[in-house]
Amino acid sequence: MSYKSPVYQIRRVPIEKIVPNDYNPNHVAAPEMKLLYDSILNDGYTMPIVCYYDEENDLYIIVDGFHRWQVCRDYKDIYEREEGCLPVSVIDKPLDQRMASTIRHNRARGSHDVDLMSNIIRELHEIGRSDEWISQHLGMDKDEILRLKQITGLAALFKNKEFSKSWIVGDDE
Repeated sequence: MSYKSPVYQIRRVPIEKIVPNDYNPNHVAAPEMKLLYDSILNDGYTMPIVCYYDEENDLYIIVDGFHRWQVCRDYKDIYEREEGCLPVSVIDKPLDQRMASTIRHNRARGSHDVDLMSNIIRELHEIGRSDEWISQHLGMDKDEILRLKQITGLAALFKNKEFSKSWIVGDDE
């Protein structure tokens, strides 16, 4: 059987069953939120909310589409027009892969909050993801990863790293 992209299996899900993730570093300024509202008002929902389905809690956790979800939640006219539901595309991936998906979706179209991005790098490192994995899956170069690690100030992010021996304390020569 060939691969079938999740977008071919859109679900109509009540907004009350959709919840944000706790790691999305993407922020949208007020003017862009107004533009998103206007877009949804005039064009409807043209892209589904991408979610992971948490079977145990019967909830859909947002991977991409938080701001589209927020428009439906916050604007009564949109909520009523959509009958309290949103189109959802479901991906079934573990947390680290969902984090990577969120970042890829965001980076393809927006900017990130640096502190939240640093926290994601820390969390991925803590669950065992290497700089190479982060680079490959989040589309970051090694310098960007290093800068984000430096922001967190956590020495643990640099353990097992080789450092230059060009200067030795107490060496008079």
